[in-house]
Amino acid sequence: MGIFDFLSGEFIDVIHWVDDTRDTMVWRFEREGHEIKYGAKLTVREGQAAVFVHEGQIADVFTPGLYMLETNNMPVLTTLQHWDHGFRSPFKSEIYFVNTTRFNDLKWGTKNPVICRDPEFGPVRIRAFGTYTIRISDPARFLVEIVGTDGEFTMDEISFQIRNIIVQEFSRVIASSGIPVLDMAANTADLGKLIVAQVSPVLDSYGLAMPEFYIENISMPPAVEAALDKRTSMGLAGDLGRFTQYSAAEAMTAAARNPSGGGMAAGLGAGMGMAMAQQMASPQAGPWGAHPAQAAPPPPPVVEHVWHIAADGQSQGPFSKARLGRMVAGGDVTRDTYVWTPGQDGWKPAGDVQELAQLFTILPPPPPGT
Repeated sequence: MGIFDFLSGEFIDVIHWVDDTRDTMVWRFEREGHEIKYGAKLTVREGQAAVFVHEGQIADVFTPGLYMLETNNMPVLTTLQHWDHGFRSPFKSEIYFVNTTRFNDLKWGTKNPVICRDPEFGPVRIRAFGTYTIRISDPARFLVEIVGTDGEFTMDEISFQIRNIIVQEFSRVIASSGIPVLDMAANTADLGKLIVAQVSPVLDSYGLAMPEFYIENISMPPAVEAALDKRTSMGLAGDLGRFTQYSAAEAMTAAARNPSGGGMAAGLGAGMGMAMAQQMASPQAGPWGAHPAQAAPPPPPVVEHVWHIAADGQSQGPFSKARLGRMVAGGDVTRDTYVWTPGQDGWKPAGDVQELAQLFTILPPPPPGT
């Protein structure tokens, strides 16, 4: 075997990458001196792409498949230098393998509360968190814009930047959406689509895409949530008396469960229990201890009938009873005039309607001086 045959066997002739780290986005094929044998086999698996860099320039991007590294397979290399010796000598280049699969279950969240204006509560502060999925959509652009010459680029190196972009767009979308805080849980899917639409142009400039984005929770500060819980409890308890008794029962339950309270807790629970028993056992007490002395709500106002009259084959009105009285006095309405009001079975003469009959029986008093 000649010296040239020995040297040619020292160069790499099989190039491939098997990743088991689950977080590596780009990996550079390492070879001392970056010497690759002419005609070497390049294997690109599904979920991968290979970027061929020659003398600092991206020469080609290989999708999944098996390739022979020759000039007829890489048209870009035909314009490059150093392909001498009849295109048979080794060449110094770099190959970056790019993971094009999805990176799932990536976390995002608001580090600080986002202030928005709620139509019901006014200015409120909210927090949110969720997950998203990222993938490399343009290997060459991602290599140029983000990776550079990094030999092993992982998801952790860019996840913080992506989270900042998400939080910025989330804050802007939430502040301008006008959706009430209580209705945001029902609109997380629509909010997620709005956020992805705003984040995608920025990620596209990096060579990235966001196939999935989820908002898992939107919450308010603890003080606001406590006030909301109290408001809900009052709504469930009903009136103030029931709410007071409900609070007393809760206090008794807490005192009974507190063994460190000793005799004071027992005495407090017994005293409150006796007071409630006396109130509920009182003959004047209603259900739940409600006292009948409380003012009953006023009855609803009486709805006054309005009337239509038939004149010359046409319906006129509606007129109030007082207006019909004036029309009777003026002779415009008689006992034989047909009238109708909502709820009445058809048209009837005014004299046959009990409510209007009295308009024809009341005579005016005698004029003065008679």
